Amino acid sequence: MLSRALLAGLVPCVSLNVFAQARPEDTPPATDDLDAVVVVGETISEQKIQDPFLPPVVGTSIYAGKKTSVMDFDSLPQINTDNYRQAFSKTPGLLVSELSNNSLLSLNYRGIGDPHESQNLMVLKNGIPFVLDPLGYSTVYFAPPFESLDRLEFVSGGAALLYGAQPSGALNYITHEPDRSRLLKGSTQTIVGSFDLQSVFTTLQGGNEKFGYILNYDHRSGDAFRTSNSDFELNGVDLSLVFDIAERQRLTASIEYYESDHGEPGGLTLANYRANREQNLLNHDRVRLDRVFGSIGYELGDENAKWNTRVWASDVVRYSKRQTGQGFGTVTGNQLDINQHTYYTLGLDSRMLLNYDLGENKNTFTLGMTAINVRSPIFTERTNANDLFSDRGPNLRYDAERESNIAALFAENLFRLGRFTITPSVRLEYNEQSMDEEVNISKPSANLIDESRDEVVPLGGLAVTYDVTDGTEIYANLSSAYKPPTYGDAFPAGGADTYSDNLEAGQVVNTELGYRGKPKEWATFDASIFHIDYDNRFGRVGINFQNVGRSVNQGVSLSGDVDFYDLYHGKSAFDVSWYVAYQYLDAEFKDGLPAVVNRTPQYAPEHMLRTGLIVQQQKEWKVAAMLTYLADHFADDGNSANFAIPAYTVVDLTAEAKILSNSGDGTGTELWALCGINNLLDEEYFSRVRGNGIDPAVGRNFYVGLRAEF
Repeated sequence: MLSRALLAGLVPCVSLNVFAQARPEDTPPATDDLDAVVVVGETISEQKIQDPFLPPVVGTSIYAGKKTSVMDFDSLPQINTDNYRQAFSKTPGLLVSELSNNSLLSLNYRGIGDPHESQNLMVLKNGIPFVLDPLGYSTVYFAPPFESLDRLEFVSGGAALLYGAQPSGALNYITHEPDRSRLLKGSTQTIVGSFDLQSVFTTLQGGNEKFGYILNYDHRSGDAFRTSNSDFELNGVDLSLVFDIAERQRLTASIEYYESDHGEPGGLTLANYRANREQNLLNHDRVRLDRVFGSIGYELGDENAKWNTRVWASDVVRYSKRQTGQGFGTVTGNQLDINQHTYYTLGLDSRMLLNYDLGENKNTFTLGMTAINVRSPIFTERTNANDLFSDRGPNLRYDAERESNIAALFAENLFRLGRFTITPSVRLEYNEQSMDEEVNISKPSANLIDESRDEVVPLGGLAVTYDVTDGTEIYANLSSAYKPPTYGDAFPAGGADTYSDNLEAGQVVNTELGYRGKPKEWATFDASIFHIDYDNRFGRVGINFQNVGRSVNQGVSLSGDVDFYDLYHGKSAFDVSWYVAYQYLDAEFKDGLPAVVNRTPQYAPEHMLRTGLIVQQQKEWKVAAMLTYLADHFADDGNSANFAIPAYTVVDLTAEAKILSNSGDGTGTELWALCGINNLLDEEYFSRVRGNGIDPAVGRNFYVGLRAEF
């Protein structure tokens, strides 16, 4: 499959290469009437703050008419310890399910599904997915450190057809480009803080007009605040290379290594939480991850016609050991279940863009394809009785081979008609999953699973914009998405577990109408209403996995910021910016099983508000005060009392300042001081409840640090 996909990807390469060589060098590219393009690659030192939504075309992707958000880290003081509550401070709708230690990424959007390990989002780094298996086991155990990022880009709902079919959308981590002004530049940052927090991030980069590199090293560790077994440690190294082999041709390459180890102190009952929210239940549960990743890319063309293709491979081992007999805030077992998944991934992504004339208008056509193969063997062992310390067990309980194949072909065309744009899009997705159980002691050997399932799913979308003024536009989009069963849904491992013969993929229709823009240099806004119809949602009823119902999630999304200083004094390097990001959400199960009908889907608070004030002297100092409020909601679709999450309000204060600068000798040496207080008012709250109980969120904590740039 991959070889056929590679051959398909070569077709636009040949045609674009002929085009690039045939156009006379002295003919300037025709860029009249084309939309401004966002800065695709930005170095650490540039600090260009981009608009909070993507322009119509970026690289080989079309975003016209789609709901998008850009979280530019240059607009905030350095966010430390990967605080996603702060990272999404200007983005309505993205909910962070906070863990008691710095380990996993858990997000959901507009109340679509369990946020655990961000299973309903497509999560990417520079356009390449880093979930373990995009559809079979779409979980996130790794995320790039914030210090390596220029920005986060979020494409809402089915508008993410250009990345995948996940119903919530796509979150894309965009890293810094290497600074090629010198052969060697660097920076190093060290932070210490509450609960033995230690963080070190170091970058070396450089190059010349033909070649560039950037090498990052990341280390973080700490104990969190729970009594014990809430420690974490991670280490990561990544190297990115750029080769400009000709005027319109570029090669890219990257290699990454990452390892992490964190404890799981266990969930609490509400009574135990109220008595002592810092206590732990589990002393031996741990999760470890080892990840190796490499990619090679080729880019060809200019702003009128371009093509890029990337091939990647990764090897990820996810290991866990957990005490048996766990219930909601309870544990009764005296053994450990040792579980290990390994994910061998090969992927290819190829995209082309062509600007062409149609009458008096320039239009944009994009075509792309993706192919991914994931092999993921899995086994479970159990230790002997009263053995809670071993890393392996002598009793093999489960052993299986899994494989996933994904292939997609997608196309979009941006038609420009005066003040209007219309963008139809189509995606044809093929998904195949197979399971071959070798050992499963909970089943008779005759009932072991050796099955596969596959489906071909057509998806589509339509987006429209109308320029109200030069700086504002009305936008609307309608798009489809789907959620196929995961391995756990389609091939249940329990001996008594069953699944419905008519189990169907979830079907999602996203609709949005909004008004956004930048009417003045000192103000931006985005206001929209949305409607999400999600049918065939999955669930477990007793021992049976089945489709449980249809939900409708609808509401209002508002965001904006105003620079009051520039409002009164004109454009300047001094800013006093107030921002607001608010979402009203009305979510309800409309049809399905009696247990869920008329109830609210999990993690769907009616109100979500983020607001704050950012004061800065650009390139000198920044101070930010940020508030996050979530209304009460539930962590399960049945709205059980144990899974109720009370409303909470969290305030964060963070700052950075340049304290030393020596740029006269040409080296540009600078020293920055960093500090912050998270949860300034020491709010006692929790935003995460799982089957084993309540996971308390951290109370007031602080950090201080230094960053040297040379």
